[in-house]
Amino acid sequence: MNLAALIVTSDPALADGLLRLAAAADAHAEVAYGADEARPAWTWPALILVGADAAGDVAAAGLQRRPGVVLVTGDGATSDAYRLAVEAGAQDVAALPDHEDWLVNAFAAACEPEGGWATTLCVVGARGGAGASVLAAALGVASANQGLRTLLVDADPFGGGVDLMLGLEEHEGVRWHDLAERRGRLSTATLRETLPRAGDLSVLSWRRGEPAPVSGEAVGSLFDAAARGFDLVVVDVPRYPGDVGRAALRTADRTLLLVPAEVRATVAADGLATALRRDTADLRLVVQGPAPGGLTPDAVVTALGLPSAGTFDRDRRLPAATDEGTLDRACRRGPLADFCAAVLDDLALQPSAYQEAAA
Repeated sequence: MNLAALIVTSDPALADGLLRLAAAADAHAEVAYGADEARPAWTWPALILVGADAAGDVAAAGLQRRPGVVLVTGDGATSDAYRLAVEAGAQDVAALPDHEDWLVNAFAAACEPEGGWATTLCVVGARGGAGASVLAAALGVASANQGLRTLLVDADPFGGGVDLMLGLEEHEGVRWHDLAERRGRLSTATLRETLPRAGDLSVLSWRRGEPAPVSGEAVGSLFDAAARGFDLVVVDVPRYPGDVGRAALRTADRTLLLVPAEVRATVAADGLATALRRDTADLRLVVQGPAPGGLTPDAVVTALGLPSAGTFDRDRRLPAATDEGTLDRACRRGPLADFCAAVLDDLALQPSAYQEAAA
């Protein structure tokens, strides 16, 4: 395991307290009991925590100035603490116990190599049964099959669960219920290791039964971790998005509005598009055929005035595959697979630096 943080202090109580916070963030930290002991590893970890008791020793040792150094004191952020921070080359001061949450977040951030942010793609259906969940799952499968680390998020607590379509409902792992009251920064490594997963596709869905309300802080923490830890995040958003769906739409790089080539669905999509534009910046239209009344995709695009992301025809194999939990196999070929490949080509995704380091 890579060293995320170095703690420099000769105070056993302070060292134990900071190691406890590191453990809460799943961060590997070690203690150096003085500047000389810290010197060999001084440039390695992303985070250096210098106890106030060791600040003078660090300052006198002439260690290289570097970012990521924090002075930790138990006496509050006093003027004397800031003076010690300047002398020791620290950029921040953290006072215990007041700043424990901040330190846990700092430990969690230190675990993760710097890299790019995931692309977030939301999928919304113009009417019930349009197939938005199937499209979202198919995009997730296609992305994972390209070797991209992909997270499929179910934002619909009453949708029945995207994990069922992929045969992952019996897999152990974290669901929204387990994250409902999450506070503070969420480690991307922890998220990837605890979610139900098939290859490079991780899935976050809901437990059976009445869904637990998810706090706004937990939702924000989840999407922040997802953006840092995956290449593509695909979110299945219901027409009435709720807090989870709205948060996803606001972070989305692109939102796809799936509209069956039907007059009624097109009319419904017109009102829904107006609502979606309040939360998402890049809204594009996907038309699904065939049209029972002869309505063409071009006519739907013209009526709605949205940029087109493409069209595809329904695949008769998919309803049975969703019931059997074999959608991942069924959507590897056919019109939906071709459409998903075109969307991913347009996004031009590349594995992030984080993923390369984690591999």
